[in-house]
Amino acid sequence: MARVDENIGNAPLQFVLKLAAICNLNCSYCYVYNKGDETWRDRPPFMSADIIEAAIARIIGHCAVSGQRKVRIIFHGGEPSLIGAEAFDLICKRLRWGLKDIGHLHLSLQTNGTLLDRKWAEILKAHGVYVGVSIDGDRAVHDRARRTHAGRGSFDRIIAGLGYLAEAGVAYDLMTVIPLGEDGVATYRALTALAPRSINFLLPDYTHDEVAPVRARYGPTPCADFLIPAFDEWWAEGEIGLRVGLFWSIARLIMGAESDVDLLGNQPLRYMFVETDGEIQPLDVLRVCGNGFSATNLNVLRDDFRDMAQRDDMAAAAIFGGVAISGACHGCRERDTCAGGYLPHRFSRARGFDNASVWCADIYALFSHMRERLGVSGSETQERHAILALG
Repeated sequence: MARVDENIGNAPLQFVLKLAAICNLNCSYCYVYNKGDETWRDRPPFMSADIIEAAIARIIGHCAVSGQRKVRIIFHGGEPSLIGAEAFDLICKRLRWGLKDIGHLHLSLQTNGTLLDRKWAEILKAHGVYVGVSIDGDRAVHDRARRTHAGRGSFDRIIAGLGYLAEAGVAYDLMTVIPLGEDGVATYRALTALAPRSINFLLPDYTHDEVAPVRARYGPTPCADFLIPAFDEWWAEGEIGLRVGLFWSIARLIMGAESDVDLLGNQPLRYMFVETDGEIQPLDVLRVCGNGFSATNLNVLRDDFRDMAQRDDMAAAAIFGGVAISGACHGCRERDTCAGGYLPHRFSRARGFDNASVWCADIYALFSHMRERLGVSGSETQERHAILALG
C-alpha cells in the first residue's frame, strides 16, 4: 500500500476517548468483547489522569497544525460511565479549560445507560454533553442480547436512566443494533415512545468469514427486512423532527450530497481513538477482523495524531484518504453512494477489504426502496455527484 501523502496528516480530526476498557454488560454481539479480540484484557480498566493530560496536549497540537476551530470529543468504552460521575465531571472541566482557546468544544457520551442517575444527569446537563444511549427495542427484544454478566436483562435500568435524563432536561439519542428477525415497525414504535431526539439503526458487525450462519437463520436480507418497514412507518408519520440517522444519511446520498456517516460513502474517517493506556487506534470496530487487528505502535504519551498518516497500512488510508472500493462494486448503481459499505463489514481473511459489504443486498434493497419513495433515480444521483465533484 502506498504511503499517504505527509500533508494529509494535518487534516482536521475528531477524537474518541475510551474512558473504560471494561463493561458492566455482556452484549452477545459486542465487537469489543465477543468477536474474538482480546486486547482489552491487557489495558488498564480506566483512563488515567496522565493519559487524559497527554491526549489534551496532542489534541491542542493537532489543532495548531490542522487549523480546526471546532473539536468533537466522544467518550466511549467499554462502558464509560463506570469511571463514575465525579471523575467524569473533572475530566469535562479539564477538557474545557485545556481546550478553551481552540474554539468550539463538542462533548458527547456513548453509554449503555444502566448507571445513569440524578447526579450523572446534572453533570451531563452542566457540561452540555450530548448523550447517546444504546437500546434495542422493547424489553423482550432488548434483553435478548443486552444482558449483564450474570445473565440478567438491562432494559429496566436503562429506562430508569432515561428518566433521569428527561427530568434534568438532557436530550438523548438512541442507538439500536438491528435485532435480526424482529418486527421493524414494532421496534421503531417502542423507540419513539421513549421520546428521543434521534434514533440510529446500526447494522450488526459481521465479516464475510462469519456471516453465513446469520443468513442461514434469517434469510438473505435480514437487515432490509427490518429496516424497510421501519422506514415506511417513519415516512408515513411525516415527522421530520425525529431524525432517524440511517434513513437521513441515505436520503442525503440519494439526493446527491456527500456521506455524513462512516457506514456509507467511503469518506476518510477523520477520527482517532485513544485507548485507556494511551494507544492511538483507527476505527476500533476493525477488531472484528481479528485479534489485535486495530493495534498500532502509536501512543499519545509519545506520538502525534498526524503520525498515523505516515504508516504504510490500511489504517492511515482509512482515516486520511479512504480505502479503494472493491472491484465487486464497480458496476453497481450505488457505487458512489454506498461505496462498498462499512469498512469492517467488507473484510474477509481471503481478500482483505476487497469485498462489498456483507450487508450489500440489504443496503441495495433499502436504497432502492427509498429511491422509489423519494422519486430519485440512480442516474439523477450520479449527475448530482458529478456536479459536486466538479466543484
